[in-house]
Amino acid sequence: YRVWLSEIMLQQTQVQTVIPYFERFERELPTLRDLAEASPDRVIALWAGLGYYARARNLHAAAKICVEKHGGELPDDFESLAALPGIGRSTAGAILAQAHGQRHAILDGNVKRVFCRYHGIDGWPGTGSVEKQLWLVAEQHLPQTRLADYTQAIMDFGATVCTRASPSCVLCPLQHACVALREGRVEQLPQPKPGKPLPERSAVVLLLRDATGRVLLQRRPSTGVWAALWSLPEAPDHAVACDWFDAHVDGDGRGVRSFDLRRSGGGGGGGRRLVGLDDGQGIAREGHATGELVQLQPIEWEPMVGVRSDDDERSYQTDSDLQSIIVELANKIATPEPFSETLPRYADEGLFW
Repeated sequence: YRVWLSEIMLQQTQVQTVIPYFERFERELPTLRDLAEASPDRVIALWAGLGYYARARNLHAAAKICVEKHGGELPDDFESLAALPGIGRSTAGAILAQAHGQRHAILDGNVKRVFCRYHGIDGWPGTGSVEKQLWLVAEQHLPQTRLADYTQAIMDFGATVCTRASPSCVLCPLQHACVALREGRVEQLPQPKPGKPLPERSAVVLLLRDATGRVLLQRRPSTGVWAALWSLPEAPDHAVACDWFDAHVDGDGRGVRSFDLRRSGGGGGGGRRLVGLDDGQGIAREGHATGELVQLQPIEWEPMVGVRSDDDERSYQTDSDLQSIIVELANKIATPEPFSETLPRYADEGLFW
C-alpha cells in the first residue's frame, strides 16, 4: 500500500514536494481499506496542493476495487495490478519490483531519459515506436537479482545524475559507454515533444458570501479541468454568470451586468465581490490589467436560494475549509484577505489581495 501510494504521488511530482503529503496521507488513511472507505472529498482534501487530481480519484477508485475483488489487498500479479485505475505498465512494474522483488521493467520519465542518452535513441519518447524500443531496452537491462534495488537505483540515477538539465556526466559511472556523451548529444536527448500552441481559455467566477461570511462553492463536473473538485461557481462569460446569479441568488442581478473589468469599482457593496478572470491563465489580482477586483453596487446580498449544506452540487464552506479544498483553484488564483493568516506558505507568491 505504501509503495503504491508513493509511486502514484511521485508521478509528475518531485520527491521533496511529495514527502509531507505522503506522511499526512498515510497518517490519516494508513491502510488500503481506510482509503476505500474514505469519502471522495476527504481524499481530495488530503491531496490538495499536489495537483493532477485525477491521480487521487484513481487511487480512491482502485482501493474500492481492491476491497470488492481482491480481499482488501493490492494484487501481486501484474495483470490484475495493471488493470486498476491509474496503474499502467510502468507503475505496476515499479510496485511489484519494490514491494515483492518481482522481475518487471519500469519506464518513467527519468528512466526514459537515461536509456535515450545511453543508447543514443532518437525521437520523442512519447511516440509509440520510440516507446516500444525503450521497453525492449528496459527489459534487456533487468538484472536477475536485487530487483527492488535496481528499480530504485535507475530512477534515482535519472533524477540525480542523468538529469534533464546540466547532467553530471563527469561523475557518471556509465560515461565511457554513453552514446549521447560520445557523440556530443547529451543536451539534445531525449528529443522534446513536438510543440503546438497552448489552448487559451477565459472564464468568469463568482465569489459569493452569505451574511455570516461563508463562501459559496460548487462541485465541478466529473470530467474536464479540476474534475469533481469544489470551486467557485464558474461561467464561460458575463452573460451566463448573470443568468446563474439570477437563478441562485436573492439580490438585484442587474448590478452584475453593469460592471467593467477595465477598472475597479468604488466602495460599498458590503464587501461582496465579483472576480473576473479574463487573462487566459486564471489569475486575478486587484489592479491587474486583465482581471480586476470589482465591487458590486448597490447590491445587498441575501441568503442564497435553494442552497443547502447537504447538497451534492452546492455547499457553503468556511474560510478554513477553503484552505484544503480550493487553494489550487485556477492554478494560482488570488485569494481573499482572510486567507493570509491561514495560508502563510502562499504569501510570497502574490496570491493575496
